[in-house]
Amino acid sequence: MRVGLDATPLTVPTGGVTRYLVELRRALEAAFPEDGYQFLSDQPVPRRPDWPASWTTPPPGPWASKWWLLGLPLTLRRQRLDVFHGTDFSVPYLRACPSVLSLHDLSPWREAGWHCGADRVRRRTPWLLRLGRASLVLTLSEAVRREAIERFSLRPERVAAVPLAADARFRPQPRDPAVAPYFLYVGTLEPRKNLPFLVEAWREVWRRHRVPLVLAGRRREDGPAFAAEEGLELRGAVAEADLPALYANALAVVYPTLYEGFGLPVLEAMQSGAPVLTSRDPAVTEVAGGAAWQGEASDARAWVEAMAACVTEPERLAEWRAAGLRRAAGFSWERTARETHAVYEEAVRRG
Repeated sequence: MRVGLDATPLTVPTGGVTRYLVELRRALEAAFPEDGYQFLSDQPVPRRPDWPASWTTPPPGPWASKWWLLGLPLTLRRQRLDVFHGTDFSVPYLRACPSVLSLHDLSPWREAGWHCGADRVRRRTPWLLRLGRASLVLTLSEAVRREAIERFSLRPERVAAVPLAADARFRPQPRDPAVAPYFLYVGTLEPRKNLPFLVEAWREVWRRHRVPLVLAGRRREDGPAFAAEEGLELRGAVAEADLPALYANALAVVYPTLYEGFGLPVLEAMQSGAPVLTSRDPAVTEVAGGAAWQGEASDARAWVEAMAACVTEPERLAEWRAAGLRRAAGFSWERTARETHAVYEEAVRRG
């Protein structure tokens, strides 16, 4: 089987969709070496030193300005691809081969203020679904699968949920005794991550226990900006190679998100042996599986008490670590690749 993958998310250096696409291709090529995979995009995709030489993105040709309408369908026909995976909310407007459309979450339709540049997705994706341009739809959790079926009136058999996994580099490792413990948030700094709430709750914990808060992630242009203050460290975008150590030295990972399609940092933290405090978002609850502390995303008192307990009740931290490791063991990129490949095969069967 020859598969085309929308590489447009790789034009952004960090983020959940970027990591998903890179890890998915690695896992697919490992599990199905007889297949062929090709990145496709109308935009230049910067190469990274850890990519295989085969990971190239051919130039879009003369139809780059009308990529989704003409350029991509012509490319799919010319390369004789069997299926196209639209990895970020879109597939070609004209069907050139069977296609799978990834709906990572429904945040563009939940709250307009969560995305400053999602107007095109809000308009385009529902029409692609209504017109049947996607053979199948792929979500990352059952929670989002159910939401997509209801919102877009999709037939249940057209929508499949395949969970993500954490990279193998995330594993328990000894803490660096030279590094003082800290609370850690990992992810893009954007409106739906609820970070002003987190910082406000953390300030009370800082006054009592002097444990810093590290925010590690790229700030999106519409994301919250924080002034410098004692105990608050803004790391910005962090290289993937540096993330395991960040998780390993954290007292706990804090993730009070308002809405998720999966919540990969929660799984990465659990697989690293870091205790997790997170919200009760349905998709995150599905991932956590009872192995993390969860509280309402608006209950400041509960979050203050939970973070304070990380300092004063080490036995609770040990329980969360053990539970998280057990839960994370149920996820793997091999599983993700095999279940995604089955979706590709079903899309080809449907024609």
